[in-house]
Amino acid sequence: MHRPSSTPFVAIACGGTGGHLFPGLAVAEELIRRDCDVMVLISPKEVDQQAVKSAFGMEVVTLPAVGLTRGGFLGFVSGFRKSHRAAKNLFRDKVPQAVLAMGGFTSAPPILAGKKLGAKTFLHESNSIPGRANRWLAHIVDEAFVYFHEASGRMNIARARVTGMPVRSQFLEPMDAASARIALGLHPEKPVVLVMGGSQGASGINHSILAALPALAAGLPDLQFLHLAGTNDVAHVQNAYAARNLRAVVRPFLTEMELALGAATLAVSRSGASSLAELAAVGLPGILIPYPSATDNHQYYNALAFVESGAARMFEQSSATPERLSQVILGLIESGEDRAAMRQALAGWHSPDAASEIAEHILAAIVKPTSKPALEKRGSISSSAGRKSVTGSDKRQSADLAAQVSTLRYRRASTFVRSGCSAPSNLSTACRLKIGNTAVWKPALPGYGNV
Repeated sequence: MHRPSSTPFVAIACGGTGGHLFPGLAVAEELIRRDCDVMVLISPKEVDQQAVKSAFGMEVVTLPAVGLTRGGFLGFVSGFRKSHRAAKNLFRDKVPQAVLAMGGFTSAPPILAGKKLGAKTFLHESNSIPGRANRWLAHIVDEAFVYFHEASGRMNIARARVTGMPVRSQFLEPMDAASARIALGLHPEKPVVLVMGGSQGASGINHSILAALPALAAGLPDLQFLHLAGTNDVAHVQNAYAARNLRAVVRPFLTEMELALGAATLAVSRSGASSLAELAAVGLPGILIPYPSATDNHQYYNALAFVESGAARMFEQSSATPERLSQVILGLIESGEDRAAMRQALAGWHSPDAASEIAEHILAAIVKPTSKPALEKRGSISSSAGRKSVTGSDKRQSADLAAQVSTLRYRRASTFVRSGCSAPSNLSTACRLKIGNTAVWKPALPGYGNV
C-alpha cells in the first residue's frame, strides 16, 4: 500500500482475542475518520480472521502467533522472534509515526519494532488487573490508556490516562429491540436471554444455562434464548433447547453483536472487559460468570467493580447452581424496576468518546510531541473523561493509589446474598484497609501483594 508522506500512519496491534481486537478496530475507525493511514496487526486465530472481514478503509496484516502458555516457553520465544521480524519488515517500507498495542503478546513485537524506529508508542489496558504483556510493555511505551483507573497503579508507566473502553460505532446507535429480534428469527414481543461466553464461547456457562433450563421453562414458558455457544458446543446446545421445545437461536458466534445485544432483555456473560463495555454501551443488564482460569483472576475483579456499582449481578462459576441461576434470571426478567436501576448504573461505565479520545491523543503526539510536566512522577494518572486527575508529589501519589483500590473492595457477604450471588470464596483471606475514616475490604491480589 502506497502511503503519502503527508498522511499520518498508525499501526494498531490488536489480535488474539475479541477483547483486544474489537476495541482496536474502534480506534482504527476514528483514526480513519481523521484521514490517517491505519494498519491493523492481528493473529492467525479464527476470531481475528472472521472479525476483520467487516473492517474497511484499513490495511489488515496477520502476524505469526505469539502466546505464552505453561510449558510452552520455547514455542513462545520462536513465535515472538518470527512476529518481531515480520513487524520490522512491514515497517521497513515506511515507519509508522505511532504504534498502539491493545494487549496480549501479539502486540509486543510491533511495539518493539516501532520504538526502535522512532515511533511514538502507546498501549491500552482494558482490565482492572493488567495483563502480562502490558505489564512488560508499560516501561517501554510513551503513554497508557486504561478502562479501570486502578490498572494504572499496577503498571510501571510514566503516563496513564483514563479514557474508558473503546467500542465499535454500531454499539453507539440506539437499537429497536423488536426489529433486532425479528432480524434474528425471534418473536418481537417476548423477552430474550442472551447467553455468551466471549469471542470463543464458554463451556462452563453453556453447562450452567442448560442445567437451569427446566426451572426457566417452568417459570417463564415464553422466554426466548439467543445462545452463542462457541464452535465446540453448538450442536449439543441446539439439541438441549430442541428437546424442551424452547424457542432459541443457537450460533457458534455472531459477528453482528449489536443485533444480539439490542434484542436481549438480559445477558448471561463472562466478564472480559470488551464484553462489559458493550453491555454498558447498550445499557443491557447482565449476570456475570467470570472465567475462573483467567490470568490473575482478572475477570473476577472486572465483574466485582460492576457489581459494586449496581451495574450487574455475579456468580462465581462454582456457585452458579441451576436453582440459584434460574432464580436470579427469572427475578430480573420479571422486575423492570431492577433492570432500570442496573441500566442507570451501567451508564457510568460507558465512555462513548473513548475511541475518539485515544485517536486524538495519538495524533497530538504525532503532530506536536508533548514534553512531560516537571512535577510528573512515574505512576501518575491524567484524565479528560470527567474523572479525577492525579499528578504531583510522591506523597499525593501514594494517597491516590491507596484510594484506587477502593473499587476492588469486598463488601460484606450479605451484599452478595441480597443480589442473589455468593460471597467471594476468598473473603476470609482479605484484609482490612483504612482509607480516611472508611474501612473497606481489600483482597491480596495475586502477583501484586498488598497494592
